[in-house]
This record gives sequence, structure tokens and C-alpha cells, in this order.
Amino acid sequence: MPELTVLYFAHLRDQRGLDSERIASTAVTARDLYRELTQRHGLTLPERTVIVAVNESMVNWDAPLADGDTVVFLPPVSGG
Repeated sequence: MPELTVLYFAHLRDQRGLDSERIASTAVTARDLYRELTQRHGLTLPERTVIVAVNESMVNWDAPLADGDTVVFLPPVSGG
């Protein structure tokens, strides 16, 4: 089973209670992984509001994942 590093920011970090974690996952795409994490950890942001990056490159939700990848989910950020 592939191992991935997931980085959380802003609202997702608050919901997960961690900045990052290393997980084993059967997810084939970034979308699969986000849905798995939503079920596993109760994340509430719809994927249409989140940007995803794999190995420091912005990708679409159908981007394939490989063992050792680092995946970042970036929620909307507000500020002043």
C-alpha cells in the first residue's frame, strides 16, 4: 500500500488537528485521497473549494498519486 505525506493548512489543519501526517492509502488520485480523508477525519470543506498540489506542483483532482508523494490540500484563505 503506497505511503503518502499529507500537509494540512488553515481550516483543514484546524479540523485535522495536525500540520502533516504520513499515511498508507489505496487512493489512486488526489480526489480519492481527499474523499478518504474526509471520511476518515471528518473534513467538511467541499473539494470544489480546495486546491490540491502534489510534490510542490498544483494539479487537478484527477492527478495520479504514487508511493512517497507529498500531497497538499489548500483551503480558501481570507484575511485583511
